[in-house]
Amino acid sequence: MAERRYWLFKSEPTNYSFQDLLGEEDRTAEWDGVRNYQVRNFMRDEMKVGDGVLFYHSSAKPTAVMGTATVVKEAYPDSTAWEPGAKYYDPKSNPDDPTWLMVDILADQEFNRPVTLQEIKKNPKLQGMMVVKRGVRISIQPVSKEDWDEIIALGMEGQPNS
Repeated sequence: MAERRYWLFKSEPTNYSFQDLLGEEDRTAEWDGVRNYQVRNFMRDEMKVGDGVLFYHSSAKPTAVMGTATVVKEAYPDSTAWEPGAKYYDPKSNPDDPTWLMVDILADQEFNRPVTLQEIKKNPKLQGMMVVKRGVRISIQPVSKEDWDEIIALGMEGQPNS
């Protein structure tokens, strides 16, 4: 069996938040709308069922990891690319040879407190994370097991969210 991998998924909370994922009927959602080839390749070539996801709110105050999810369906064609008028429509993509893919994720655990980008940047253990590097703006990023464990520990500190 393949070793479990870990990822950071970025989403603007005004577009789709961790609370939205928690509110889904089965706490599962399609992660569609990826229009970056590097991210598409991560999904296609590396992401597997069972992989861990850090759900990160970008373009928020503060930007922060809000909780965890798990990949529950491996990459498959993103049909939003073929819907004229849809936000993520791509006229060059077609169902016979799809350019864009999506995965499904299942919400696992909301953190007791958000782990902010500022806190991540100040933590010497997390300096290798792509999210702290200047100029790295991709919406899905690989995360090491050590970074995953540190973020989980930080997020589970304090009182549970009510």
